[in-house]
Amino acid sequence: MSLPTDAKKRKAIPVFSGCIAYFPLALAAVAELSRVGNDQHNPGKPLHWDRSKSQDELDALMRHLLDVAMHGESATDTDDVLHLTKTAWRALAKLQKVLEQKQEN
Repeated sequence: MSLPTDAKKRKAIPVFSGCIAYFPLALAAVAELSRVGNDQHNPGKPLHWDRSKSQDELDALMRHLLDVAMHGESATDTDDVLHLTKTAWRALAKLQKVLEQKQEN
């Protein structure tokens, strides 16, 4: 999926009102996690998603979800980031890759 160029079709995809406005705190937490991860895995480099560093989104998502199941919703990882935030990041990463692949085919 990509944003259509046709104005009427673009307006039918409510990116702000249907996503950002629904989940502002969650999206801010995921964005912060992107910075934390970049600082850890790409120190000194501009913020970017180095896709070569991890290819196991679903396994990582499940590991973080298991931590939530075992330790509670407020459980954090060793970097003090909520496991639920890492679960959301991994879900978005997998969805992004699947949609890109679908778009290519």
